[in-house]
Amino acid sequence: MKILAYGIREDEKPFVKEWEQENPEVEVEITDKLLDEETVAMAKGFDGVVVYQQKPYTDAVFEKLDSYGIHNVSLRNVGVDNMNPVTVKKYGFKVTNVPVYSPAAIAEFSVTQLMNLLRRTKEYFHKFERGDFRWAPQISQELNQQTVGVIGTGHIGRVAIDIYKGFGAKVIAYDVYHNPELEKEGLYVDTLDELYAKATVVTLHIPLFPSTEHMLNKAAFDKMRDGVFIVNASRGPLIDEQALIDALDSGKVAGAALDVLEDETKVFNHNMVGKNMTYPEFWNLNSRENVLISPHTAFYTNIAVQNMVKFSLSANKDLIETGTSDKLVKFD
Repeated sequence: MKILAYGIREDEKPFVKEWEQENPEVEVEITDKLLDEETVAMAKGFDGVVVYQQKPYTDAVFEKLDSYGIHNVSLRNVGVDNMNPVTVKKYGFKVTNVPVYSPAAIAEFSVTQLMNLLRRTKEYFHKFERGDFRWAPQISQELNQQTVGVIGTGHIGRVAIDIYKGFGAKVIAYDVYHNPELEKEGLYVDTLDELYAKATVVTLHIPLFPSTEHMLNKAAFDKMRDGVFIVNASRGPLIDEQALIDALDSGKVAGAALDVLEDETKVFNHNMVGKNMTYPEFWNLNSRENVLISPHTAFYTNIAVQNMVKFSLSANKDLIETGTSDKLVKFD
């Protein structure tokens, strides 16, 4: 049995080695290159591929894998929005993901970034760089006084809710699918409009679908309270960035913490020192004292990386051996 793992970073290599030692009957080859039309030929002769990337898996990539007789693809992440489900089904691919690798990692980071917004740490850092050590006028807000609107109450959203409740914040939530325990607590509102009208913080913990793309647009911002804070550690295209810029300009939005961006592959996980990059929305947002941008790093903990590597390799092995996996993605 042979598995090719694409896009393996240095921090992932120790966990690949651990998995190999635990599964000596499987030969694992790694590459730091991503799976695309230029690198897909490397997979010839393998039984399955393990991948992680933010760029799209094009139809041509799946066509090539199909021509090599490879139909087992295991993602080291959750999202499948960068592959065409029609193509996946057309060629009979079996795709697994890692639906739960560390909800705490992402939830903790999103709350941390909100705290940084409320306590205006970016402004203080910049004052310190100038030698200005006065605290005024950057007065802060307290998390226990906020009404946090959590959109999406899956694994990550529920952990975030527990953290917010621990700080004493009032929590309201919206999800198409209600969690029974949260239902009993009376946390759900009936509509997004109701959440927008009540929340002083709106935090996103939902997948990207055609129905959720640009869900935070001008119309949504207009329905929110003045001075609302926005947190997004889910998917960049959930927010219309130009609409967010306009809402920041008007004061409708008091601040935003963004771990994901609409066009993040242009900048995230690249060393851009001395390089030019055309992305006006990024430069606009990044220049603001009340906007925190992090490079899609909410997931990036030792526990999460270990689980992403080992769970995906095990899922690929299961696909090869049995034709199925408990992490199989259903493209309905």
